[in-house]
Amino acid sequence: MDNLTADLILYNANVLTLNPAFPRSQLVAVRNGRVLSVSGNEAIKELRGIKTKVIDCQGNTVLPGFNDAHCHVVAFAESLLTPNLCPSTVHSISDIQDEIRKLSQNSLPGSWIRARGYNEFYLAEKRHPTRWDLDKATITHPVKLTHRSGHAHVFNSLALELAGISKESPEPPGGMIERDLETGEPNGLLYNMSDYLANVVPPLSDNELEQGIELASERFLSLGITSLQDASPHNDVRRWQMFEHWKSQGYLKPRLSMMLGVEALNQYQEQGSLSKTGSSQLRLGAVKIILDETRGQLNPPQAQLNQKVFEIHQSGLQVALHAVEETTVEAACSALEYALQRSPRVNHRHRLEHCSVCIPAIAKRLASLGAVVVTQPAFIYYSGERYHKTVPDEQLKHLYPIATLINTGLKVAASSDCPVVPPNPLSGVYAAISRTAETGQSLLPEERISPLQALWMYTMGAAYACFEEDIKGSIVPGKLADVVVLSGDPTRTTPGELREMQVEMTIVGGEIAWRKNA
Repeated sequence: MDNLTADLILYNANVLTLNPAFPRSQLVAVRNGRVLSVSGNEAIKELRGIKTKVIDCQGNTVLPGFNDAHCHVVAFAESLLTPNLCPSTVHSISDIQDEIRKLSQNSLPGSWIRARGYNEFYLAEKRHPTRWDLDKATITHPVKLTHRSGHAHVFNSLALELAGISKESPEPPGGMIERDLETGEPNGLLYNMSDYLANVVPPLSDNELEQGIELASERFLSLGITSLQDASPHNDVRRWQMFEHWKSQGYLKPRLSMMLGVEALNQYQEQGSLSKTGSSQLRLGAVKIILDETRGQLNPPQAQLNQKVFEIHQSGLQVALHAVEETTVEAACSALEYALQRSPRVNHRHRLEHCSVCIPAIAKRLASLGAVVVTQPAFIYYSGERYHKTVPDEQLKHLYPIATLINTGLKVAASSDCPVVPPNPLSGVYAAISRTAETGQSLLPEERISPLQALWMYTMGAAYACFEEDIKGSIVPGKLADVVVLSGDPTRTTPGELREMQVEMTIVGGEIAWRKNA
């Protein structure tokens, strides 16, 4: 019987397996990094060996480890090293100026000042800062402020000069330079220009990035997140090599699936040495395309989008389409139809990232195509008040319609899109089941889903979205032993109590990766 003894046993637990055939149990046994047995407490006698580590869960709930299906690991790591100008920290442009002054007093003239996370909706002025606002804080340091979304930045005058952005500068492809209406001068606000700006603003050093990655890893684990799906459009072969290094050195402990930016697709295909599947620790995911309407029209245009999606689809890869507005969601749907009509393929699992405004008719089209939607329930919690005041009624009634998406037969995965919002899955679960904002406002209560459905999106749904449901997402013998221990049962509590729930322990591959108060 020694070959059946476990390396680790969690017993006296309330185990939610996310396996419909055996939804609850009391004990999980682990051997060689995988689930050995899911059973009642009485099985401990036959599973326990001399070297078995045994943990009494004291009735706490054990779940499959959370899987964040769309996040930005490097940006999150950088955010942990960068001053945070979120609404709880700053309340006005004057507050932002004060923060920049403090930073400038502690740095050499000419060195870059970075800060991120401001949200113009919650500023007293109800607008973005401008270059002139930032100039009042410092003219001797180039300043880069990053909006909470990551899609907009504000530069002061010195930073614009260093970036070569002036009145004569043309609009960049896919981006927009906001200008003074009277003079035409750039006002410092730059939309969707991250690629261009990356060549201007000095990157963090390797040591700084490693420090940030370690901090990010610890934060993810403390929230019960055992798997991440990195959706950065800048991901390329170089980024893959960085992730390989961070994984090999133990800086990043959650498992990672890395999307590839569409601009790096040729580079990846020429490289030829990166496996599509990789290992259980690091693998390549979908190819990401961003659709936007920054300048009032679809970018890329529909014909170009159709062709690019078709090329990726025909190559056998998965496509991930960033689509937020109703028009971009419909364009993404049309592009998938174009590809599948010309080259039918089952189980492609092409993804729509965000799918924020989705009418029922488009949801049905997406379901008929076999698409997967990756949504962000926590946006309801953190931005619900802003949605109520800024989103037109025609769009608001179809905003993050999670129940509608599920009821049409779509597979739906959940994510945080961090650092846009904090990566806490329990905030997303709370938002999905309550449809309530942090301020208490309700947003489309008819789109509420059950706690079990919400947990499924963060476990099995996320695993399905990246073809890993055979090894992740539920607690089943043979699957990876990635689990989280919670202080309560999300399926047997009130939404208010759910907000207070704590992660007690996070286990990755049968090893305790994080423990509360350890």
